[in-house]
Amino acid sequence: MKLLIVEDDPGLAKLLRKALGEAGYAATICSNGTEAYTILQLETFDLLVLDVMLPGMDGIALCRAARVAKITAPILLLTARDTVNDKVEGLDAGADDYMVKPFQIAELLARVRALLRRGAATPAAILAVGDLTLDPAKREARRGDREIRLSATEYALLEYLMRNAGRVLTRSLILEHVWQYDFGGSDNVLDVYIGYLRGKVDKGFSQPLIRTVRGVGFVIEAGRKA
Repeated sequence: MKLLIVEDDPGLAKLLRKALGEAGYAATICSNGTEAYTILQLETFDLLVLDVMLPGMDGIALCRAARVAKITAPILLLTARDTVNDKVEGLDAGADDYMVKPFQIAELLARVRALLRRGAATPAAILAVGDLTLDPAKREARRGDREIRLSATEYALLEYLMRNAGRVLTRSLILEHVWQYDFGGSDNVLDVYIGYLRGKVDKGFSQPLIRTVRGVGFVIEAGRKA
């Protein structure tokens, strides 16, 4: 397995290379975000580990650029910042996981293994609810003939809803499966992203697909009229 580690702290970069090498991974180290993006145009990697604070292109921008370039390798962000907004920003940029410094190497290796297992999974079949389709292999969504452009978090939310089409999902279930973070009991972020999805999936169509079940959560299903 080939990993690209983009970290500008020489000591941490050396530690990561040693730990990952001992775990059986071939790690390429880069200390500059702009240089890392050039490397990504020339080589294919199974996983990217990106520090957020980088010279040149920062980790968030590099993550976003990689996804725009259709690089589908799992991305693990490393950062010293630990606010909800920071986490949401990283996930929206296309990251798959997020670790706050300082961290234990054992935990990082466990997350690397989990992300590599997820990345190696067999591509799922195209999901469909009414005239809404989602292709997990290409990470593309369409409603009828219209392409729907989604952020990483919007995509994850829509995919989870569509994989459970017709099933009412509680707010806690959605937060656990989509964000995988403790929001301290505040789930307002979920309402915000449901609003984003409705604006992209349902706006302009006579048949809304995303429905609120008051006091419980949300469901996506066909067959309902506005």
